[in-house]
Amino acid sequence: MDFFKVIITSILSAVTLFVIAKIMGHKQMSQLDFFDYITGITIGSIAAELATELENPWKPLVAMVVYGVITVILTLVTSKLPKARKFINGSPTIIMNNGKIYRKNMKKAKLDLSEFMVMCRQEGHFNLDDIQTAIFEYNGRLTILPKSHKRPANPEDLNLSPNPEYIGTEVIMDGRILEENLKRMGLDHIWLEKQIKEQGFKKVKEIFLATCDENKQLTLFKAN
Repeated sequence: MDFFKVIITSILSAVTLFVIAKIMGHKQMSQLDFFDYITGITIGSIAAELATELENPWKPLVAMVVYGVITVILTLVTSKLPKARKFINGSPTIIMNNGKIYRKNMKKAKLDLSEFMVMCRQEGHFNLDDIQTAIFEYNGRLTILPKSHKRPANPEDLNLSPNPEYIGTEVIMDGRILEENLKRMGLDHIWLEKQIKEQGFKKVKEIFLATCDENKQLTLFKAN
């Protein structure tokens, strides 16, 4: 009997966790701020408890819902009130600027010199002389502005005007035509089959992935 209760409560835990995650949004799955980090761990722990709580499963369920509601409320508050956002999430801290490292700011950010060096290397900067400004963000990431002569050249620096690029839309995946995407692009099967044959394919099943951009340029990837 307990075996089936564990199965039922586990399913209930997974469903509840999924619903709360959908309500809270994708922010929990990206770089977390301090409160999101705490909430994520707490809700996960409560979900695990719910999966094995056989006597009173409603208790951890209510706790999960409460934490989810609190998170949603705080998200709304921080989006409307800048001061509250600064208090809850914290604020960015300048660690280095114009060749000067601010020891007090590093101490404030709970960041030591070795950690700072590691984070610089992770961002691709092995020489501190290449850095103009380094900012420790509230989500724990280091944002770096390289010195002007160390920044990658862009087309504007070279007086070039390249044509705009567009994100490709998938029209074939795993050998199947995505009808909705094809229609949204204003295309049909006749056009698609013609393009496939011109690129040396006979059947749609031979294609693992096909993407099409705004210029009607079709890119095909063969299925292995």
